[in-house]
Amino acid sequence: MPDAVQIALEIVYAFVLFIPGFVANPAAVLTGGHFPMDLGRNFPDGRRILGDGKTWTGYLGGSLAGVLVGLILAGIFLVTGFAGGRPYGNTIESVLVTLMAMSFGSLTGDVAGSFIKRRIGIQRGGKGALLDQWPFALVSFLFIYLFSGHFFMTYYGDIVGALAILIITPPLHRGVNIIGFAMKKKDVPW
Repeated sequence: MPDAVQIALEIVYAFVLFIPGFVANPAAVLTGGHFPMDLGRNFPDGRRILGDGKTWTGYLGGSLAGVLVGLILAGIFLVTGFAGGRPYGNTIESVLVTLMAMSFGSLTGDVAGSFIKRRIGIQRGGKGALLDQWPFALVSFLFIYLFSGHFFMTYYGDIVGALAILIITPPLHRGVNIIGFAMKKKDVPW
């Protein structure tokens, strides 16, 4: 039984600690809309590089929202002792690096997913199966690994935490998009 409890605890930590990465994506929808990242240009294949849905205001606003939520969580963790009290790092610098890696990685992954969708002919708003859901988590993991390796290895390195995030992401992403569609912030509910 202790193994099952330990695995359940790892899954809870993985999910709760990844909230800033999850927040960055919908926050980008709320803060976006200005200054297309691709400047309206096409790739050599004749299709838009990214499309009007990827803007600098969304990328920066969403990423900074993820960092802000992470700082609030870090304060809560410090007070409550959750995950040892300092899961994102022992100094403000290390906390900021972890949160920036997670949040900016999340939206960089989202941009990468859009780039791939445009290359294979899926227009903005078109369903891209896991291209709509996993790139943000995978690139966020990559950024965390590169810039905050200790944090990554502690909470996602044994695959349980990473796998939990990859499993929960599709239904969570869908639910958030349905809410965004109902709020008229998204054109499609996926």
